[in-house]
Amino acid sequence: MSLSPLPKLPAGYRLLRLETADSTNAEAMRRANAGEPGPLWVWSARQSSGRGRQGREWHSQAGNLFASLLIGVACPLRTASQLALVAGVVAYDTIDKLMGEANHPEILLKWPNDVMLEEAKVAGMLLESAERKVSNRTIVVIGTGINIAHHPEGLTVPATSLAAHGINVTAAEALGALAEITDYWLGRWDNGAMFGLIRRAWLDRAGPTGRPLRVRIKDEPETEGVFAGLDSEGALRLLMSDGAERRVAAGDVFFGTR
Repeated sequence: MSLSPLPKLPAGYRLLRLETADSTNAEAMRRANAGEPGPLWVWSARQSSGRGRQGREWHSQAGNLFASLLIGVACPLRTASQLALVAGVVAYDTIDKLMGEANHPEILLKWPNDVMLEEAKVAGMLLESAERKVSNRTIVVIGTGINIAHHPEGLTVPATSLAAHGINVTAAEALGALAEITDYWLGRWDNGAMFGLIRRAWLDRAGPTGRPLRVRIKDEPETEGVFAGLDSEGALRLLMSDGAERRVAAGDVFFGTR
């Protein structure tokens, strides 16, 4: 499957397009650790070892979008971690744009940056940081996977694709939309100075509070509660059945109860 035609990118961004990669995040990270300053999009038609959060396999069928952005940001790594929520807003808006003006299923963000259509996952993001700074900037890689033409079956979290909802777009069109929207929200984030705006934008796309959630945290039993929003740093607020509130900074979140 050819990657052509090339998508139109905002000014200042470069593009590395590949027919095959182990994963676009891995390729971008190798370049980051070798001193690449970015901004550079890495886009591949196929991945042999696509990865999601927590090192899980990302199913990488040709016809879907696999792309990673390598950028340098003028803030410390702790602040750069806010990009996990920026990535969620970007992914939501990209799916919304690709689906167009017609009536379409409800789009929701699931913390921190999965995009759900009718409670099935259509897109996910993976944020990683490089081992070294370049020109005194923190180097991060934001990986994006969008199920355009295909989606896997039989997963713990149900998946879907744009094609399953009658939306026919190419990977190049999806990358063009993703790149434009990423550039917009990176500017709004402003190296962390406007994180409050990002937090509000994320909450606007996550649906109302009170939704039942299950949370899996490493080395802990699964926890159930209801969505109570985000704290000031972007961590998930989970309201427990006894009225206590738990702050979740890392973990896997699932809609509904067991």
